[in-house]
Amino acid sequence: MARTWTMAASTAPCLLLALLLVAGHGVAGASGIRVDVIRLPSAPPFPAFREAPAFRNGDECPPRGSPEGRVDVAMTLDANYLRGTMAAVFSILQHTACPESVAFHFLAARRDGPDPLAAIRATFPYLDPTVYRFDPSRVRGRISRSVRHALDQPLNYARIYLADTLPADVRRVIYLDSDVVVVDDVRKLWSVDLGGHVVAAPEYCHANFTKYFTDAFWSDPELSATFRGRRPCYFNTGVMVMDVAKWRLGGYTRRVEEWMAVQKQKRIYHLGSLPPFLLVLAGDIKAVDHRWNQHGLGGDNMEGKCRSLHPGPISLLHWSGKGKPWLRLDSRKPCTVDYLWAPYDLYKAAATALEE
Repeated sequence: MARTWTMAASTAPCLLLALLLVAGHGVAGASGIRVDVIRLPSAPPFPAFREAPAFRNGDECPPRGSPEGRVDVAMTLDANYLRGTMAAVFSILQHTACPESVAFHFLAARRDGPDPLAAIRATFPYLDPTVYRFDPSRVRGRISRSVRHALDQPLNYARIYLADTLPADVRRVIYLDSDVVVVDDVRKLWSVDLGGHVVAAPEYCHANFTKYFTDAFWSDPELSATFRGRRPCYFNTGVMVMDVAKWRLGGYTRRVEEWMAVQKQKRIYHLGSLPPFLLVLAGDIKAVDHRWNQHGLGGDNMEGKCRSLHPGPISLLHWSGKGKPWLRLDSRKPCTVDYLWAPYDLYKAAATALEE
């Protein structure tokens, strides 16, 4: 009896399931039994972002689409830094009196796979950004290994080729890294007088400039002579105003590439795209107020430890260095300065998406 009960108990669920399937589809024999597969929606290619509000020009601004008063801003578009790019764009639009006069130019490394521009358009549906293909092969053979893998990515060098990429009607551009937020009207930075220089940026003459190059560079009289007649100071290439026409005319892309070729033969620096910029331009840029680049908030390139704000007024916050605010906030180990980035974060967490 016990054995018979056990067999019946084990087969009953199977019989019941069969009867339910037949009842659900009619009695049409075994061939009429159909089992539907429920397909769960696939995960989106990018994190979900909230749609940003529409920002409109003030009365003092030119009509939308007018070349008069246009501010050209260039950034790279990298899926790994998309959350930072969203925050940067949001901050620019929120703090300028003429948001519809800002033209965004994005340099993307590839078009295969998910398109980060689609996420930008969904978050800022009223924007009309332009995206340009940057061919990684153009620079890949010129890159030398640096102290941090992220600095070795081809897109990190795209700023060298801005003048070769942007259309001819763009004669001046603001280049910004993806780990910044702008808390002032970007038109103030745009309107800086370049004074005949090709680049304007905050420069830091108190920094130890010699550390950006190796002993092999400084001990070579021919190489180190490149700074003769200049007073070179460190500047951060994550925030620059560039005279695009003058860059083209002066052949600055080629000049930067020549130093990258030297680096391939003789290791003269350790960081990524910054040192060749310094070799060509340090001591020959238009200095901008430090308020336009509160840099280093991501700590150093090795550990990314927390840092405090520099004293003085602030127009732009820059998380250069290893630590990025969105990663530290997500890990529940934020630095104090990361809370200044958080209000511009448009990321919609999975929990929030479910609740909605």
